[in-house]
Amino acid sequence: MSAQTTDLNVAPGSVVVVRDEEWLVTSAEQGADGWLVRVRGLSELVAETTAAFYSSLDTIEVQDPRAAKVVADGSSGYRDSRLWLEALLRKTPVPYGDQTLTVSTHMLADALAYQRAAVTKALDPQHIRPRILIADAVGLGKTIEIGMILSELVRRGRGERILVVTPKHVLEQMQHELWCRFALPFVRLDSAGIQKVRQKLPATRNPFTYFKRAIISIDTLKSPRYKAHLERQQWDAVVIDESHNLTNTGTQNNELARVLAPNTEALILASATPHNGREESFAELLRLLDPTVVKPDGTFTKQDVESLLIRRHRHSPDVAVEVGGDWAERAEPVHRLVTPSPAEDAVAAELSQTWLHPQTGSSPYSGDTKALFPWTLAKAYLSSPAALAESIKQRRNKLDDADREQRAELQALKTLGDLNAKALDETAGKFAALVQRLTEIGVGQNSSIRAVVFAERVATLTWLRDHLPKATGLNADNIAMLHGGLCDKEQQEIVDSFKLETSPIRVLVTGDVASEGVNLHAQCHHLIHYDIPWSLIRIEQRNGRIDRYGQKHPPVISSLILEPTDPEFSGDLRVLSKLLERENQAHSTLGDVASLMGKHSVSEEENAIRDVLAKGMDLGTAVRTADEVADGDDLDALFALFDANDDTPPVLPASARQSLYADDLTFLDEALHAAFHDVPHASPEHNGVGWTVNKAHGIAELTPPKDLRQRLVQLPQNYLQHGRVFERLKLATNPAVGEAQLRVARQGKGVDNTTWPEAHYLGPLHPVLDWASDRALTALGRNQVFVIRGDVDAPTVLLMGTLTNKRGQLISRVFSTATFPNPNNPDFCMVETLEDLSFLTADTALKPGSSNPGPVADADRYRALIPVAVDNAQREMRWVLDAQEKATTERLSQWRARAQRWHDQADQTELFGAQKGRVGKLGRRINEEQRLADLLAPTQQLVRPLLVIVDANTPAATVKDG
Repeated sequence: MSAQTTDLNVAPGSVVVVRDEEWLVTSAEQGADGWLVRVRGLSELVAETTAAFYSSLDTIEVQDPRAAKVVADGSSGYRDSRLWLEALLRKTPVPYGDQTLTVSTHMLADALAYQRAAVTKALDPQHIRPRILIADAVGLGKTIEIGMILSELVRRGRGERILVVTPKHVLEQMQHELWCRFALPFVRLDSAGIQKVRQKLPATRNPFTYFKRAIISIDTLKSPRYKAHLERQQWDAVVIDESHNLTNTGTQNNELARVLAPNTEALILASATPHNGREESFAELLRLLDPTVVKPDGTFTKQDVESLLIRRHRHSPDVAVEVGGDWAERAEPVHRLVTPSPAEDAVAAELSQTWLHPQTGSSPYSGDTKALFPWTLAKAYLSSPAALAESIKQRRNKLDDADREQRAELQALKTLGDLNAKALDETAGKFAALVQRLTEIGVGQNSSIRAVVFAERVATLTWLRDHLPKATGLNADNIAMLHGGLCDKEQQEIVDSFKLETSPIRVLVTGDVASEGVNLHAQCHHLIHYDIPWSLIRIEQRNGRIDRYGQKHPPVISSLILEPTDPEFSGDLRVLSKLLERENQAHSTLGDVASLMGKHSVSEEENAIRDVLAKGMDLGTAVRTADEVADGDDLDALFALFDANDDTPPVLPASARQSLYADDLTFLDEALHAAFHDVPHASPEHNGVGWTVNKAHGIAELTPPKDLRQRLVQLPQNYLQHGRVFERLKLATNPAVGEAQLRVARQGKGVDNTTWPEAHYLGPLHPVLDWASDRALTALGRNQVFVIRGDVDAPTVLLMGTLTNKRGQLISRVFSTATFPNPNNPDFCMVETLEDLSFLTADTALKPGSSNPGPVADADRYRALIPVAVDNAQREMRWVLDAQEKATTERLSQWRARAQRWHDQADQTELFGAQKGRVGKLGRRINEEQRLADLLAPTQQLVRPLLVIVDANTPAATVKDG
């Protein structure tokens, strides 16, 4: 077929003919060598087929809107017209500049004002692309905010290809939330998922072209084998959770982020700890979002940060007023001083007198860091005798008995080990205190009370798992252990089970792998620090697992603190107890306890606390007050301004429902009856879907036909497996039932006793609605519009005008009517721009309960009105579209000016060595971003007719027998 040389006038929602088949345009991008048009098949031969055509290789015939034919609708109640028009509206993206929330407030999320503010900032039309760092404190619901943003991007036609990158232990949690609450299906590429992909695809195939929406762990994705694939892949949106792990240049995480950032239009970064205290590291995050906001010399301003970041905490005014009873205030912490057993006390004395505070001034340690290792032993002791035994063993294995100095250390370690061996039993004071605390809060076989017990060392976790059943009277399956040594699948299974009300787990003993991102509050409000982290960051992260939005019971934080009789060691431990107090104080005043120490790194905080302990300093030398933070001149002071900001961020309003149907269920019900010939209970083999609606229970069911099953393949794997949706798809038809289904699932009564609900909420983005819309669009032939009756004085044509950019994305959309008052002069019409389409259900036969007396007679006579209506509407709509085009062009001009300023500053800045090379790379990236920005420039306006409405008394066509 010959190449196409003429320009196309094409936009999402247009119908094109390629290779003699009809296709619905889903996106269209204009490049240097022509158009790339992505489509979904409409005609019978290509139905359910997706394809991409290049205008340089194929002839793409766009249906001329002026040549549209007029077809009379003879369906009962004008059902065909209503379905076709509704489907067209659903398949046409909402303009990116639309300043309302279109779908995110209709999902299974509370859509609180502070969460909607995050969506507002992400969709700010002043940004040429959606770019945001969500830096909300632990527990505010960053996943919900991410889901809301993604759902709005999808509705705007900017979320076809999405990649979500998370830590491996929260893969299924993120996947579950995005599907169950927002109807956004993602294929989880964990170790098992990738293995299945390898079985399906050739080794040379890019796996990211196979799945349009995927969720994967950063540990998997940073592998060199995937980097080449990513460099060739463009995304509509990329989400990177726990993005503070990206900032260190030269690391695999940072290299991964640098590959992804320029290859995606929307970039959402999320982190409760968005900086590590170093301006250069935070500048690296800003560069990922927008490389022009950081000057070539690495400096940036608060205004630069403010435009890309949103940050609130539990007690921010706009948060506190919203969360109410859905986030119970933290109860007063319980800090339990524990008397060690005699054997433990003897170990403490030996540690203090021989290793920590020796009278000789020097410990037996034979290595180079004499001041550090004794505190490594002390930290292990404070975790458990089992952890200390492990540390002693590891150190002894590294020593040589032939070396005199090492022999002395070996002897000291043997003495310590012998004493510790006597403490290694169930009479240990802290273990007994844990058992007592679990009994106090009511943990037991016949109780629903649960507790999360945190400890740093795997040896401690293993000891607790093995000994708690006998000491507490619990069964082995009542105790679960979670740590970083487990594979991603095992970690996910344990976390998922703990969320179930029917789970046997009553005590989850876990390491700090669970301190980031994992939600443990669904069935639990008790957390116990079995050992105390030497880091405020880690304490806050742990506490945030149960102290978060959605917690109905006051979170109770407990800690067990050994108090040996040795006065020096006991004094050391009082420093650690003060850490817990500081974290609790900062919880109600600051959103980020990391600013108190200014280290923003768990390891650096631990080193600072070790120095305090080793040198006998006051904790105040390492931990600042909130006022001291605010008075500083570093990043912490800058972020304190955000924390103290009492201004309520702007919030986009929810849009009025733009639909011809009362709700999504009504549309789906009518679409299914039309598509399957009103046979609700016929088998799929006989062109039916067994569609039933139980209004009393709010549940609808259908048996998916083959073309729907093809779409459902992209649903989460576990939901497909356990829900058996290929056999019977169950839908919750309203939010109340949807929430109830989620609650039941959390109680362990979901499909196959999982957290996947038996009936999935029929939200506006549900794949079954998209499938129904595509089927409804086949009601008309090529380039046709229906004619129906209505409460009009003269023939009226409904039209839609759109403004698109070079990527084929919708920038603006305008509806209008063209009325022909003089039947003797079809060349004259009056055009009126519409604010909405409410008149369709008020003044036409599309309103509920309308009857159709028969198809309008001689429908073809209205065909002459179409080109006149299109031409006049183009002139009238142009001023609206021109205004939108001017505003968009101005925003792009501002970005170009900022980019040019950056280049000018780079030319004027004296740069050396590595800095010069880095700035050179940034300059090339900014030039590439310039090329992408050019594709966002407005390029064409298109007006198309949607419907012809004639007087209600217009006679029906005569139906001839035979």
